[in-house]
Amino acid sequence: MSPIIKPQREKFTLPGKYLLFILTIICCILMVLTFTTEVFNKPLNYIVGYIIVPYQKGISAIGSYLSDKKESLVNVYDLINENEELKNRIAELEDENTKLVQDKYELDSLKELYELDMQYESYDKIGAKIIYKDAGNWFSTFIVDKGYKDGIKPDMNVICGNGLVGRISVVGPNWSRITSIISDNSNVSATVLKSQDNIIVTGNLETIESNSIPFSQLLDEEDKVKEGDKIVTSSISDKYLPGILIGYVQTITNDPNNLTKSGTILPAVDFKHIDNVLIITQLKQNVSAEEMKAGFNTLTFSEEAVNEAEKNKDDEGK
Repeated sequence: MSPIIKPQREKFTLPGKYLLFILTIICCILMVLTFTTEVFNKPLNYIVGYIIVPYQKGISAIGSYLSDKKESLVNVYDLINENEELKNRIAELEDENTKLVQDKYELDSLKELYELDMQYESYDKIGAKIIYKDAGNWFSTFIVDKGYKDGIKPDMNVICGNGLVGRISVVGPNWSRITSIISDNSNVSATVLKSQDNIIVTGNLETIESNSIPFSQLLDEEDKVKEGDKIVTSSISDKYLPGILIGYVQTITNDPNNLTKSGTILPAVDFKHIDNVLIITQLKQNVSAEEMKAGFNTLTFSEEAVNEAEKNKDDEGK
């Protein structure tokens, strides 16, 4: 038997132009209803109130949060930049302050040298700066930045602070070595300014630790020499010009021979802190008698210098 074939039904199709026409009619009707009635207001308000408004609030909250974070990040970035600028400015101010302190110290040192220059105005002098010193706390020997190209010669006297530092021992083209009066091998012929008694001042790096320099061979039968008397270089010294302050009598003791006295001197120079010096460019053998006399006459130190030296001693003791 052959299979039974059922007839197929034709599908209903609406032409596109009719469908478009119908949709247009529906849209127009809805538009008229929307503008003329409130049929759709409540449903739309309901949808907006429960769906769109919370969503909008969430979007707004997220936007506000992101905006605040952005402002915070901008503020942090600005603070970081400002902090770096302040750090740089502080570093610049610290450098400027350090330079000002150094300039003030340099000015005070130069002012001190100028006053010393005026005290020994009868002698020609040249300024020099220390560029090297031997190891240790004291300036027993050191190098300055002036040499024979600047007219410096051996045995020229060196002064700073309130008095005598030492003499030139070695000279190079643009440098010189100074041996100070506190060096162990140093001997200076000196005079007690008040009594005109001669003594020998001997360098000693051990006693200078207590801020004193030993002296010996004092002939003082009448006990004229007292503590605080000024000690200056003697006119009979073969290397040192006369009338340069060395220090002040600190202690006096009788020697075992009962003929001479010894003691210690409080130095006029702070041998721990020397930066700039004056080199007297005249040698002892080339100085006339008139200049030597003038050297003594210009020695007019006030009691303030004595008090300052005593203060230095007290500070060292502390």
